[in-house]
Amino acid sequence: MESGFIFDIKRYSINDGPGIRVTVFFKGCNLNCAWCHNPESISHKVQKLYSANRCIGCSACVDNCPQDACELTPDGIVTDIELCTVCGTCARICPTTASEISGRIENTANIMKIIEKETLFMDQSEGGVTFSGGEPLLQPKFLFELLDLCGKRGIHRAVDTAGLVNTELILEAAKKTDLFLFDFKVFDSEKHKRWTGVSNEKIKENLIKLAETGAEINIRIPLISGVNDDDANAELSAQFISALAGDKKQVNILPYHNIARQKYQKMGKEFEQGELAEPSKERIEAVTNCFEEYGLKVKIGG
Repeated sequence: MESGFIFDIKRYSINDGPGIRVTVFFKGCNLNCAWCHNPESISHKVQKLYSANRCIGCSACVDNCPQDACELTPDGIVTDIELCTVCGTCARICPTTASEISGRIENTANIMKIIEKETLFMDQSEGGVTFSGGEPLLQPKFLFELLDLCGKRGIHRAVDTAGLVNTELILEAAKKTDLFLFDFKVFDSEKHKRWTGVSNEKIKENLIKLAETGAEINIRIPLISGVNDDDANAELSAQFISALAGDKKQVNILPYHNIARQKYQKMGKEFEQGELAEPSKERIEAVTNCFEEYGLKVKIGG
């Protein structure tokens, strides 16, 4: 039985593949996208989150912290990160969940128990399970065992990946996965590196090889004004995606929003929006038309 590091399990998910799904969020990512809407997924470590708007100032965390790392101030609870061991006492005792712990070890048996409770909804909606993140392929043994167990139970399996892994891993995953949700950020490698911290040459290579296996792939593009909603990027991306082996791929365009701002605040970080902005309706339409001209099926959202 394998164990892995996750930060959430979402039931009744309708945006991570077809039908009603259970989405298991793996913690840890090897990209650092400027627009990430799950910033708590990036770190490979356990993290403390704090929501000041939920705090009622009861001092339970202050009184019970084993390391005396919590202090009640006029602005709410302040945690001394030098003293905090992220033991989780504050989260367990907080009556309003103002304090939370992101990141926990789970074994495959416990996760399958959660998944199996939702099979009625999956069956009725032709849904299944999606393994997301973070990057699930950074924990291959854990992921592959879950994929095998779901496969034995006839549960539809989707893997949401950014594709920056050893090619052998993604080809092995293709043998166990019914649908890939493949994130494609920006076509130009240097621009990709500017916005995500890494180049995308390996990502493009893996997408080409994955398509050659005959795997079902939905391409997911976060569309962001100031980053990738220009005509040149749309044209190059559409050319590349339309040339992939197999049937023409579905492209899911995910318009950017800054809803993650609150998550950054919970992590004690400032959300630096900078040049990032929501794309206009006109740009969404222009990018959609570009992809459709190359014979690609386009869906907004999902």
